[in-house]
Amino acid sequence: MAEARFAALVYNPVKVDVEALKAAIADEEAATGWAETLWLETTQEDPGPGQAREAIGRGAAVVIAAGGDGTVRAVAQELRGTGIPLALLPSGTGNLLARNLDLTLGDPVNAISTAFTGDDRPIDVGVIDIRSEKGSVSRFAYLVMAGFGLDAKMLASTDDDLKAKAGWLAYVKAIVQVLRDRNELRFRYRLDDTPARSVRAHTIMIGNCGSLPANILLLPEAAIDDGEFDIVVLRPEGFLGWVQITLKVFWENGVLRRTSAGRRFLSKGEREIRALNYLKGRELVMRLSRPEDIELDGDGFGKATAIRTWVDPRSLVVKVPAES
Repeated sequence: MAEARFAALVYNPVKVDVEALKAAIADEEAATGWAETLWLETTQEDPGPGQAREAIGRGAAVVIAAGGDGTVRAVAQELRGTGIPLALLPSGTGNLLARNLDLTLGDPVNAISTAFTGDDRPIDVGVIDIRSEKGSVSRFAYLVMAGFGLDAKMLASTDDDLKAKAGWLAYVKAIVQVLRDRNELRFRYRLDDTPARSVRAHTIMIGNCGSLPANILLLPEAAIDDGEFDIVVLRPEGFLGWVQITLKVFWENGVLRRTSAGRRFLSKGEREIRALNYLKGRELVMRLSRPEDIELDGDGFGKATAIRTWVDPRSLVVKVPAES
């Protein structure tokens, strides 16, 4: 007789109500006939990769990530290429992947049901080699975005205690600090097989998905399973440049693109602006003129002097609600 399937739950104890989850998961186990769930707690020393590897080694049929974006990214990094589905139990302030998959937030019972009975959806994963200031190279995976400039410096300047208390409002103070920073990014890049280019910019973001918290649609053409990155380069020149970027991101992307009438209006002649440029590709190689802060899925990863990043198409399976 075959053994019953079981799930593994990798959870951040700071961000989830363990007792409430145990009751909801026990109910789902009883309803589906699955065996007892394997509970694996993250630590500061190991925020998810080790727990995910244990779940894989012990034969879990699905791995549930319960925590913030960092927990989801760490678990996904280990599940990439295994065929074992990742299920999301959104917690924390960001929930970037869940938002981009249009999953319901704030409903743990529904999320747990999806983990046990949902459909499998393959998605792309970004893989990145980061060269540090000391010359060592480390490889990571990410699901939403990698970035230099505004977002990475903002994360480096954010007060973690304030973030814990005030959520995304904590970033306001950091944004003000970063916008005062006049230092440009200077880098040389090659996208796919195109010739290398040298660029000065304020920010570059490499996206597997398009949406950020607060319903900000930064990369309107990004799709999580199209085998390509969507890249945005911000090059504002003074106050007017920031006004152009704000109108583009918040008005055109955030409002007009979300309605059929707005999309028809944009199709009649969408105007490109010098302050913001979009690119598409499968592999990006960058060398920076000096070490710069880098972020992956909303977490800082120190300073980098160079990166190579590429798309691993449809290499991660994610649980989504079953179609009726």
